[in-house]
Amino acid sequence: MIRLLIAEDHQSLIDGLQLLFKDDNEIEVVGTARDGKELLEKLQIKRPHVLLTDLSMPRMNGVELCKKAIGIQENLKVVAFSMFHNEDAVKEMITAGASGYILKTSGLNEVRTAIIKAYQGERYFDSAINIDEVENTEISVKKTILSPSEKKILKLIAQGKTSSEIAEIRFTAVSTIIKHRKNIIQKLGLQGKGELLRYALQKHQHFN
Repeated sequence: MIRLLIAEDHQSLIDGLQLLFKDDNEIEVVGTARDGKELLEKLQIKRPHVLLTDLSMPRMNGVELCKKAIGIQENLKVVAFSMFHNEDAVKEMITAGASGYILKTSGLNEVRTAIIKAYQGERYFDSAINIDEVENTEISVKKTILSPSEKKILKLIAQGKTSSEIAEIRFTAVSTIIKHRKNIIQKLGLQGKGELLRYALQKHQHFN
């Protein structure tokens, strides 16, 4: 039986995953955590075979969590479960030691497949991800396409600042900040304000 530990800050997703594996004859959910620090505490007690983790969580992002978890339990397999479909996020998780990367837009059965493959020592990536392309692309590409001003605005967004507050800090018009937000969303291939905030939080947490 594969012992699975889940790090996810959305209770609805935790509930869905627990329901999926409730009567599974191969996978058992041995614990869940709403943030990285809670997960690391449970890791040493539960001793799972596989860790399924979100990338954007309170107190510790998925990349940092992956590194620390593998540092604690060397044979642990990690599968990322994320809404971010961009090369930076995928490559960072691979570099951190992850065995798989699944998008939250995919079916839960694909999550199950990724967990089993990881446990078996194989890698598994969402069908929407071109892993060959990701691994042949420098991680800095996405970062460098943002202008210096956009990078600074992205950090302010990560701090929870509104467009008005950012405009005041940057001594510019609110309309200019709104334009920058739209440009950042377009350049990074994000979907709307909510995804921009999550992306900003993720990036701000592990490479300023």
